[in-house]
Amino acid sequence: MAKALLGYVGGPDPRMLTEVRRLQQRVQDLQSELIRMQAENDALTAVVDEHSLLSSIELDQREPVLT
Repeated sequence: MAKALLGYVGGPDPRMLTEVRRLQQRVQDLQSELIRMQAENDALTAVVDEHSLLSSIELDQREPVLT
């Protein structure tokens, strides 16, 4: 029964192990890319929020600068 589960007596297929390693590396690469893009998105969101805050200040209602 164990031989049937493994497919043959020789153990796991080296091609399958290579493919699993390649897929694991791809997952790690995608996770890194996701983290980088989330950080970039957070930075852009902060800039947009700052810009919207500055644009909400009405220029006509500012007080003159005292010198």
